[in-house]
Amino acid sequence: MLEKSVEILHAVGLHARPATIFVQTAGRFVSSIRIEKAGSEVNAKSILSILSLGVKQGDVISICADGVDEMEALTTLIELVNSNFGEA
Repeated sequence: MLEKSVEILHAVGLHARPATIFVQTAGRFVSSIRIEKAGSEVNAKSILSILSLGVKQGDVISICADGVDEMEALTTLIELVNSNFGEA
């Protein structure tokens, strides 16, 4: 199991479009992937679960991946967040 924290820089946080992109990306991996914010942990492959966290710009989340492709999953998702979900 691997875990890493990352700050959300996107202006709307992890809501709507960024959350959809995150879920779609997480869904490409076999590993179990979870997001934790302020003690609440949810399935990163569920859009409703992610939206329920209310992640805003500047919040720090922890991404945890557990499984055969955990390293690739964690690296890809951290890069996605750091790239501001592909937006300038």
